[in-house]
Amino acid sequence: MSKGEATRQFIIEKAAPIFNKKGIAATAMSDIMDATKLAKGSLYVHFENKDVLAAEVVDHNLNLGRKKLQAALNIAGTSKEKLFTYIDVVTDILNPPVPGGCPMINFGMEADDTNPEIKQKINQAIESTQQWISDIIKQGIKAGEFRPDWNHKEFATIMFAMVEGGIVIGRVAGNNTKIKAIGKALKQMISSQQLT
Repeated sequence: MSKGEATRQFIIEKAAPIFNKKGIAATAMSDIMDATKLAKGSLYVHFENKDVLAAEVVDHNLNLGRKKLQAALNIAGTSKEKLFTYIDVVTDILNPPVPGGCPMINFGMEADDTNPEIKQKINQAIESTQQWISDIIKQGIKAGEFRPDWNHKEFATIMFAMVEGGIVIGRVAGNNTKIKAIGKALKQMISSQQLT
């Protein structure tokens, strides 16, 4: 990695939690200058404007969340264990995989009417996550772990929506109480589909 690439990555890593916590509109380049200790001119050498940096930050935060989740999933064996691990990791709002909380929620709500590029990135992440859940269920059906008539696509949408909605409720309340109830209900729904 060249010095320029290293500096660019350094800026993205320092800016990522700021954008995820404050939002794109509320984050100023002066916030990034404070976090990086770089002059404004140095930032603009690497990023044409705040929108370019924000797009990179969104990718970084989404990738960070995927990596942390994948690390936890690598330990899980069965499809049921993978689904349960997903629930446990993403519903711990007091210790979220990405500093500042779920980037799909944070950036998605802000960008849905204001930033088509970021809206598209978040939509792809949402679709990818639902497909991932569906694929795990399909693997479980194929392995004889789950009932063959389980509508995996429909459940993936329901599970994703319940988790993300629970994250919003929990973050606003400042505790895990309601999201844990949602996680428990989802685990019961998954267990009800088991064959063994």
